[in-house]
Amino acid sequence: YYPTAAGSYGVVAVSPGFTGTASTMYFWGERLSSHGFVVIVIETNSLYDQPASRARQLMAGLDYVVAQGNSRTSALYGKVDGNRRAVAGHSMGGGGALIAASDNPSLKAALPMAPWNTSSLSFRGIRVPTYVFACQSDAIAAVNSHASPFYNAIPSTTSKSYIEMARDDHFCVMNGGGHYETLGKQGISWVKRFVDNDTRYSKFLCGAEYSATVRSTEVSDSRNNCPY
Repeated sequence: YYPTAAGSYGVVAVSPGFTGTASTMYFWGERLSSHGFVVIVIETNSLYDQPASRARQLMAGLDYVVAQGNSRTSALYGKVDGNRRAVAGHSMGGGGALIAASDNPSLKAALPMAPWNTSSLSFRGIRVPTYVFACQSDAIAAVNSHASPFYNAIPSTTSKSYIEMARDDHFCVMNGGGHYETLGKQGISWVKRFVDNDTRYSKFLCGAEYSATVRSTEVSDSRNNCPY
């Protein structure tokens, strides 16, 4: 997914979750690209790849897009800024996004969505601005043992945020999960703020406009370390 207008854009790689395919995450490709990013929604090597493998595949996806941006025979030629990269993913793909952020501090942003991983210990060193999306009634990656401790493990010196969709299950983020406006606004704003360094989007992440979003009945919990 990429803008058709001329210009050089940041690149985002998105991973589906365990047993999921790229079709479960196309919303994010469409939504992010429409706001000025080149987005690759990957098909994983197998439906059962674990988070560490998905982290490597996310990075490989970014490398592939950057290579396409340098190829004169590609539709992406000249459209990709390889210095502005981000990762996102659902479930085990979200766990992969966190691992990729931990292992690759040059990334500009991460969007783990209903992330699943066996431990939060490795996330104590994350320096990449990270926004954790969670689902309150998640029975697969329960927020109390996954999304919440993952967010808490990220150092307070790293820009971070957390939002939880009320009364919804593990799939609340797949293709927007019905939360198109809220998750779309937050996801786009995070990537614009940290990949493009566009501070005009800060008002959607901190302050009165953000507070109005998280006070809605759609959101059961939110945390951040504003301002950014």
